Amino acid sequence: MQKITPFLWFDNNAEEAMNFYTSVFKDSKVLSVSRYGEGAPMPKGTVLTASFELFGLQFTALNAGPMFKFTEAISFVVNCETQKEVDEYWTKLTADGGAESMCGWLKDKFGLSWQIVPTALPKLLNGSDPEKSARAMQAMMKMRKLDIQVLQDAYDGK
Repeated sequence: MQKITPFLWFDNNAEEAMNFYTSVFKDSKVLSVSRYGEGAPMPKGTVLTASFELFGLQFTALNAGPMFKFTEAISFVVNCETQKEVDEYWTKLTADGGAESMCGWLKDKFGLSWQIVPTALPKLLNGSDPEKSARAMQAMMKMRKLDIQVLQDAYDGK
């Protein structure tokens, strides 16, 4: 069992969210679903908790009403090796009501924040030449979805 598990509070769509996330990420699976019984604060049969795994990391989703909403104070970083991978996650996670933000950040249709980050980015932003890194930072600050080639070109001074 994992020592620390992200626990996500949903109004009433935890099962939909779990199914969405396990469809977006290829290496994922549903682990378990528990449902409210008689006399519970939600209708009998409604999902209480849904546990799932994305790339080996377990998550739990809870249906508990509209009292709390997600904010950008918590986000999940998806490290991407290629532009194709960046594009794929960006498209899937912004679909059906998701929203693009700046510098590789987005919100999915449930309001959860994600950072879709090329693995090349830290190398470009923390390179040995501060001038090159500053150019990459300036390029990133103008982007929504990150473009690896544009970042590399800025770093290289092209």
